Amino acid sequence: MNTLTTTLLELSVPAAAVGSGALYARAKMPRTYWATIGLPLTVHRIRHDYENVMEACGLTVEPTFWRAMSSSATNRPAKPAMPTIRGMQASSTGLRVRFRLARGQQTADLVDAAERLRHAWEVHSVHVSEVKPGVVDLRIVGFDVLRTVRMPRRAIAKSPELLRVPVALRADGTVHYRDYRQAPNGLNLGANQSGKSMFTRNLVHGLAPQPVALVGIDCKRGVEQRPFAPRLSALATNQGEALGLLLAVLVEMDDRYDLIRDHQGVPGSVVAEELTADIWGLPEDVRPVPIVVLVDEIAELFLAAGKADEERRNQIVTALIRLAQLARAAGIYLEIAGQRFGSELGKGATLLRSQLTGRTVHRVNDLETAKMGLGDISDDAVTASTRISPDMPGMAVAGDTSGQWSEIRTPYRSLTEVADRCGEFAHLTPDLDRLAAFRPQVASPASIPPIPSTPPDLVPVSLGK
Repeated sequence: MNTLTTTLLELSVPAAAVGSGALYARAKMPRTYWATIGLPLTVHRIRHDYENVMEACGLTVEPTFWRAMSSSATNRPAKPAMPTIRGMQASSTGLRVRFRLARGQQTADLVDAAERLRHAWEVHSVHVSEVKPGVVDLRIVGFDVLRTVRMPRRAIAKSPELLRVPVALRADGTVHYRDYRQAPNGLNLGANQSGKSMFTRNLVHGLAPQPVALVGIDCKRGVEQRPFAPRLSALATNQGEALGLLLAVLVEMDDRYDLIRDHQGVPGSVVAEELTADIWGLPEDVRPVPIVVLVDEIAELFLAAGKADEERRNQIVTALIRLAQLARAAGIYLEIAGQRFGSELGKGATLLRSQLTGRTVHRVNDLETAKMGLGDISDDAVTASTRISPDMPGMAVAGDTSGQWSEIRTPYRSLTEVADRCGEFAHLTPDLDRLAAFRPQVASPASIPPIPSTPPDLVPVSLGK
């Protein structure tokens, strides 16, 4: 074996090992691959061939008059104007590039070119957001962050704002928050095994350490929400209890409006700066605790087996509509989940749905269900929700009536983990007099009968002679 062959072998073996390691890291450890290889390569691609990429993607415009005159004076060809890079900021999942748009360009131009930029820079996805007129951020994502969801530690460790909960990760690598102050009422749709319950678990997990009253309505005999009992101020497990609980919440709402009215007093008794039309303007020492009502399956509250159940159903629907329309100012919020939510449920269904601003649609069984949740937000959002794969539970499309939407996926949380979280913060559960009759009983460990070592039906029986 000559010297040249030996040298080639000595170089090729380490190179093959490095290449194999890079391919393995890209498939199994995408964050590590992105931090060590993907990020430097992406920055190099952006810097190295920037002008050609901008021209090929249709992001150039005619040069300004003064630039054309200057080029003419120097006998140089005038270069077309294009967005200029104002800064880059790397993260564990991607890269944020800030652009200053050229004159005559708009944010929509970059939105239309996002797919072309993704291929040119060989990244997983490119998302565009406007910072202010003329300034746009491109959030480049290096890999599929929704394949294995890892919530950023800063979002979890940071002290959360009241009624603002990090519940999922967005496709652009940012955190998706459920903010009840911004979108008071929410609708969570999806088929069986699509991730609706996981969304609720993340909500409860995030709300448990906050000074908030949680009220549950779970007509599946409480199997979904009873494990949260230590942190629930009230729980209904059938239609009859649900009606009584909703009527009690309405009385609580009326009491709170009386409190706000009393604080306003007669004209002249309260200074103008202290006037308020909701609980958030009240002094902290008299402000009632906010309430979040979690409805597990909305269809169960609409069903009626016969005429005897019609009156109860109508009362339940009327109570829900009143809460959706009026309860925000009283600090009462609705989070409603269901497999379908359309006019076929009966009178009042579409009226109630129209009051639910926050929309989350998981995998659905039919196009009509997707339109129920996202049809009045965006046609693209409807299309995205119909493409969710069954092997991606927790994947959803979240939006609101402003037209903004994004793909999200909730992290997995076991029922035991959320139940333990509720037990840890059980001391924060407020006692509400109006809802006291529906406070779930929490069994102490000492009161739970021990499991027999031999099942009763397997105890040996002497048959005698």
